[in-house]
Parts: sequence; structure tokens; C-alpha cells
Amino acid sequence: MSYQVLARKWRPRSFREMVGQTHVLKALINALDSQRLHHAYLFTGTRGVGKTTIARIIAKCLNCETGITSTPCGTCSVCREIDEGRFVDLIEIDAASRTKVEDTRELLDNVQYAPSRGRFKVYLIDEVHMLSSHSFNALLKTLEEPPPYVKFILATTDPQKLPATILSRCLQFSLKNMTPERVVEHLTHVLGVENVPFEDDALWLLGRAADGSMRDAMSLTDQAIAFGEGKVMAADVRAMLGTLDHGQVFDVLHALIEGDAKALLEAVRHLSEQGPDWNGVLSEILNVLHRVAIAQALPEGVDNGHGDRDRVLALAQALPAEDVQFYYQMGLIGRRDLPLAPDPRGGFEMVMLRMLAFRPADSADAPRQPLKPVGISQATVDSAKPVAGAAVVAPVVAAPVAPAPEPAPVVAAPVVTPPPVVEPEPAPVVDLPWNDPVEPEVEPELQPAVEPVLETAGEQPELTPMPTPTPDSVVPDAPEWVAAPVPEPTVAQVEAAVPGIDLDDEPPLDEDYIEPDMDSAYSYLDDLASEHTAEPAPEPEAEPAAAPATGLALQWLELFPKLPISGMTGSIAANCTLISIEGDHWLLHLDPAHSALFNATQQRRLNDALNQYHERTLTVAIELIKPEQETPAQAATRRRINRQREAEDSIQADPLIQQMMQQFGAVVRHDTIEPVEAPVPQAS
Repeated sequence: MSYQVLARKWRPRSFREMVGQTHVLKALINALDSQRLHHAYLFTGTRGVGKTTIARIIAKCLNCETGITSTPCGTCSVCREIDEGRFVDLIEIDAASRTKVEDTRELLDNVQYAPSRGRFKVYLIDEVHMLSSHSFNALLKTLEEPPPYVKFILATTDPQKLPATILSRCLQFSLKNMTPERVVEHLTHVLGVENVPFEDDALWLLGRAADGSMRDAMSLTDQAIAFGEGKVMAADVRAMLGTLDHGQVFDVLHALIEGDAKALLEAVRHLSEQGPDWNGVLSEILNVLHRVAIAQALPEGVDNGHGDRDRVLALAQALPAEDVQFYYQMGLIGRRDLPLAPDPRGGFEMVMLRMLAFRPADSADAPRQPLKPVGISQATVDSAKPVAGAAVVAPVVAAPVAPAPEPAPVVAAPVVTPPPVVEPEPAPVVDLPWNDPVEPEVEPELQPAVEPVLETAGEQPELTPMPTPTPDSVVPDAPEWVAAPVPEPTVAQVEAAVPGIDLDDEPPLDEDYIEPDMDSAYSYLDDLASEHTAEPAPEPEAEPAAAPATGLALQWLELFPKLPISGMTGSIAANCTLISIEGDHWLLHLDPAHSALFNATQQRRLNDALNQYHERTLTVAIELIKPEQETPAQAATRRRINRQREAEDSIQADPLIQQMMQQFGAVVRHDTIEPVEAPVPQAS
């Protein structure tokens, strides 16, 4: 007789032999015992969790010669034929190989015939999600109202691919993955019955490698028995699976906890002899740290899925909680950066050494580095260095300074003799590093010991505050960082600091020019110019000039709407007026109040626009002189004011408005009145 693999030999033949899936078995057993049978069942779950096995047991329960029961006898001819896979009324269909609609129609053609041997005809469709959409549509009507002697059992590993119309016609049961504890428990029973020697650690390795599938666990056990010559030993299973020795992960963590760099690198060297996946090693370390954190929060919540619960609890007692969080975060970042390392082992070693170097400061073996307090000035940092005759002073920003009537800036000179300070009663003064280099006499109680490192500002001795400087007092011998005047920013630096404005960009292409609307564009240009200007306050709205435009100024008003300019160049041109034309040389005056955006680039763009319009080469000069006659922007403002005034007058003169004001006391809100633009007549 040929050998039968463990996965088939130990396939459950009744509900009581099932391992796990209690939530599914309870519903099925109660339905069978109460005769509340549905016509379609859907079982979902990953591979090897019992979908097909449960379907065959249901077929056995429905057709057993003893009657419909949740405990089939297993000895009648029907039960034996189902176990042997030759029962004629159990039709098993592999949907992955029969996806066409013709296959589904052929199946449905046989539904109308009564069962040959059993009580029910059971259709078991495995991997039903592989059917085509047309096959699902052909199955809908029969699946909703099948004959009373037909039962459908569907099984799939991917229920998301099933149409909602199929899901709504079935009772859906979701099978859970097998936990490592349950897999190890079942393997212990199977190997005990099979008289196969084994080690517990080997079973835990198999349970984790099965990844929730009992069938995978049984297949791996078969392979382990063959690999170990009839035995299931941890070393053989580890070599067969190519997995990492879990104990070496704990060796790395113990060396990390002890702060022993030599032991840490030695543990990494032992790991490298197995040629492991260093990313997988980091994953194992993160898994252990995760379980350690759970053990610190809730010791009874730690599972024994890896067979190392005692070692995890020991680590939880030896490792501070903040260290666990720090190592976990460092390991996550290390996994992200590991592909960037030139050598995987070197990248792993750097992650471990980084954990060792940046251990939390409260660890006994961690080096204590002085940290710069937040908000401390550079003067305080410099004063932290030991200076002859200088006392250790707390940061100047920590103590409030009394406001002076008129504080004067500190004036530094190369050599200045400090004038006597007129005080009614001299107060003790603490010498600072920038005072007179001659060591003054300091009372012993005010002279603390000079330490090379300042721990925190709160640990400094209490000192008498400095007197407030007056205009007559000068601090002599100021250091370089005090005496050096702050340089004024240049124009280039100011222009570079303004975001969103490129004052030296190239002129746009011809197709980028937009024809401005003279009736409504001037206000937008003014707002745009005021929005992008470097001045802190917005520019005032242009007011109409006292003198109306005549001559060349009037010619400029008529020419401006025809120029292909917009944006900042259009805003500059709108605030100019034409002064003189001498051949091909034009002179324009620009209002200085609107010159913040003016530069050589804008002048070149305006010149190009005039050349394009006149189709000849002109030379344009622009002077920053306030125009005496009306500019295009002022003309637009005047027209807008006139239209607004006319709109308000028309509202005030409206008879209906006047009647409402007289009878109901209505008030006209002038800020809500907007003039209506008259439609432009189109030529027929």
C-alpha cells in the first residue's frame, strides 16, 4: 500500500475532529440539529483552514443513512463513499479550471435531476471567485431558488472578488487562521499517534512557518520527518526552513542591554555564519521588542506563540520601558534605511551600534553629554567655557530686565576707560566675561567654583542682577560678537527674500500675453501690484489727477489698452504717462508711488510690447516722476467712481425705493451697490 501524506490521512471526517473554527461549527451544528437548512453556504478563509473539509462533512451530515444529523455515523455506504471521494451526488467543481459560462450552463442543466443515491445533491464549487462575470450571472437565478433537493456550498480564498448579488444569496462563514499554539497542539497529538520523536522547539518552528494553515503545517511536518530521518528535531527543522535561531536574537538583545559592544559584534558575527536575511533579523528583533512592551504593560497578555514566553518576561523586567520604545523606533528606521547600506551586514551593524550609542541618558553605561538648553543665547554658550576670573553665570535670557526710560545701544570701542557710575549706594556687581579683563576682587560667597560643563540653567547659583545700563554708561572691552555692528541687508538680499516674485525672469512668449479688459482690469492690476509689493502696507488706490489727459497723455490712454501686456508690466504701464516722442525715442513718467515693482526687466517687456504693436524698433525711457496728467490707472479709477456714483444716484431716485424708505423706514446700504456693466452690442 502506498504512503498517504499526513494532510490527507489526518483530514477530519466529522465536526468533533475539527481543530479550531468553533464559531463556524457551532452555527452549523445547531442548524443541522434543528433542521434549519439553508440552500447555499459560502466559506471564506486562507488556504488550509478547513473550507473543503467542512463542506464534505456537511454533505455527509445531509446524506447519512441514519438521517440528517450533525454527527454522521461514518460507517454507512454514503459516509464511506464521501470519505473516499466517489459519492455520485457530491459534485466537486474546481472553478479555477472551469471559468467559462458554458461550463456553468452545463452544470445547471443537471440541477433539475433528482439525486441518485443520497437525500440531497450537493454542489461544492471551490475557488468560486475565479468564475467569470457571465458565469456568475448565469448562476444567480438557480442559486437564489434551487430545487429543494439541491444544496450549494461555495469556497473561496478571496471573497472581495465575489459580486454582491452572490454574497446576498449565501450564508457566509469566515474561517480564521490557525494560531501557532493550536498548530503545535495538533502536531503534538499527530506525532504522538504516529510514534515520531520530536522536540517542542521544532514544533514551534513548524507552527510559525505554517502561517495559519493547518495543511501547510502537516506538509512541513512530512518534510521534516523525511529530512530528520524519522525524527523532528529543532536543528534539522531550522536548517530545513532556513530560519534564524531565535536564541541568537536574544543574544543580540542581551548584549545591547548590557552595553557591551564587543559581545554585540560577536553575536552579529555568529549570525553572519548562517547567511541570514538581515532585514528578517531586524524584523525578529522588532517582534521580540513588541512582545516585551506588551509584557511590561500586561504580563498575562504575552502569548507563547514562539515558545519563549519566559525569556520575554525576563527581558521585560531587565529593560526599561523607554528603552524598549527607543529600540523599537530605531529598528523601524533601520529597516527603512537598510537597502541603502552598501553592505547588508554593515547596515545591520550600524543599526545596532546606533542603538548602543544613543541609549537613553538615564542608563548607567550611557555617556552623559551636555545638552544645549532650548532658548539659550550664543553669549551664554560662550560663557560656559572656563574663563580666568569669570564667574559661572546663568543665561541672561532667564532673568527679566527692568525697562529703562530710554535704552541706548551699547557702543563698543577698542579701548575705553569706564567712567564712574553714579549710584547712591553701590550694589555688588557680578563680573561677566566681557567686563574689564583685570580680575576684580570678588567676595568668596559670590565666587562659585568654575566647572567645565553647565548641566541646566536651574542648577546655577543665585546671583545679583546686573544694574540696568544708562545712556551715560559704556561697557568696555566688549567681545567681537558684541562690538561688531549688524550689517544692513543689501537690495539684492531683500529682493531674494521676497517669495513669489522673480524680478529678473525672462519676458514671456507672445501667446502668454492677455488682452486686458479696460473696464474692469485696472482695479485688479492695482490690487495685484499692492499684493506683490515689498512694502508692508498696501498701496493706496490711485486718485484721478487734477489735470485731464491731453496731447501725448491722451494718446497714451488710447494706446495702453491695445498693448499686449499684463501682470506687473501692465500695472507699471497703467501708472505711466507719455511725456515726449522724439523720432523713435519715447519718454514716460512713472508715479514713484507705484515703482516698487519697476526694474530693467519690466522696462524691457514694455519696450518689446511697443515694438510689437508698432512693428518697428522703439527706445523707451522711464523716469520716476509723478505724472501731471491723468494716467490709465487714474482714468479707470475715475470712470469706476463715476459709474458707482451714477448707480447710487439711480437707486436713490428709484420711485419704488423711495416709497419703501418712506413707508417702512428702509435704509439704502451704499456698500452693497454695484454698477451693472452694459452689454457690448454685437455686430449683426
